[in-house]
Amino acid sequence: MWNNGTRFEVFRGMFLRTTCILATLPLSGMTRGDDWPQWRGPSRGGVWNESGVRSDMPTDKLPVRWRVPAALGYAGPAVAGGKVFLFEYERLTGKIKNDPGSRTKLEGLERLRCLNAATGKELWRHEYDRTYHVSYPSGPRCTPTVDGDRVYILGAEGDLKSLRTEDGKVVWEKSFHEEYGVESPLWGHSAHPLVYGDAVYCLVGGEGSIVVAFDKQTGAEKWRALSAYEPGYCPPSMMEIGGRLQLVIFHPKAVSGLDPVSGEVIWSVPIEPSYGMSIAQPLLAGNRLFAAGYNNSVCFALPVGVEEPEVLWAGTPKTSISSANASPIFDGELIYGIDANDSALVAIDPATGERLWQTKVPTVGEGGRGRHGTTFIVRQGETDRYWLFNEQGDLILARLRAAGYEELGRQRILEPTGEAFGRSVVWSHPAFAERAVFARNDKEIVCVDLSAE
Repeated sequence: MWNNGTRFEVFRGMFLRTTCILATLPLSGMTRGDDWPQWRGPSRGGVWNESGVRSDMPTDKLPVRWRVPAALGYAGPAVAGGKVFLFEYERLTGKIKNDPGSRTKLEGLERLRCLNAATGKELWRHEYDRTYHVSYPSGPRCTPTVDGDRVYILGAEGDLKSLRTEDGKVVWEKSFHEEYGVESPLWGHSAHPLVYGDAVYCLVGGEGSIVVAFDKQTGAEKWRALSAYEPGYCPPSMMEIGGRLQLVIFHPKAVSGLDPVSGEVIWSVPIEPSYGMSIAQPLLAGNRLFAAGYNNSVCFALPVGVEEPEVLWAGTPKTSISSANASPIFDGELIYGIDANDSALVAIDPATGERLWQTKVPTVGEGGRGRHGTTFIVRQGETDRYWLFNEQGDLILARLRAAGYEELGRQRILEPTGEAFGRSVVWSHPAFAERAVFARNDKEIVCVDLSAE
């Protein structure tokens, strides 16, 4: 057996041998720069590093490479190896009712489709019967995760599957309900699986099994850890904190750092978002770790050699950022995120949590009202340019800086086909790959060319 020191040195060696900057590198091998193999891109950090991409928004329409019909789904597409992986739900019976406080029952098919990234032509599909009994039942939430010749999916009702990317053949599968005896969270399983090394890390639920590590080749359980009244909705993250590689889990009672090999809890900081809404991914901001739930946030430090967290500041519903659908991003100086209460894009100082500026222009529009206005934020490399995809289906190019928000242009690339709080929305994170954006709503998926002219 390895002792703790040996485990750490081995994982630290793996970490230092990688050639990309790592905040959260979940894949076991390097990926091409023009792939988007999972939620929020290769590093799960919301950064698009591809070259040859336009730096402006044209006055005429962006060229569309292809459009293909799609079924229901909040899950964003993944793009890897010249293929697009689209996770969707075909409703057969039942009526969709988006009540945030109650569950709706539907009968239908949960389906993974593999498309040719250049043409949109379907290459294969895998589908299975699945009854939904969740709030906001319009399809799966989790973006497929591509790792080499495997793709991993997690359905809204807790069906975890490993499939071959070549032909969609199932390698192994798990049912969280059958194997762990858990009911799906109110808003469905939404924590995108994390593939790192030889493991797949998932939020499951139940006593002692909020997070479970599975062998990525066989599906066998490696370990389980943590307890809370429900698992929450935040994806697991792998980070180096205080000189140690850790699995970071944010559930409705706390944010914790675990040993990725054993599941041992290293530290834990209490934070209890309203309604159990631990959704947004915790964020490394220099020597700080920032976690934002609905109606609260916390920023803390874990110095080298010290395992007890030092809480630096805590946010309230009207300060910092109360994150939900969209995870915040750090540019080296400031944190940018969408506040779920006032629907504004906010810039905060990670040292204090102070709001430097805020605007609703890229979310619900200046003067717009309503909660949970959603815009997904993707940084273009190490620049101050950002691609924003908002809930109206607009693709926006903007500069985000300490001086404020500067919009460089926008175009509607999809129509909002979903519904939330009485307004039409599209709540699906796009993929940026092959000098294009791949975005979906509940009726179609579109590939829009973003190549530099």
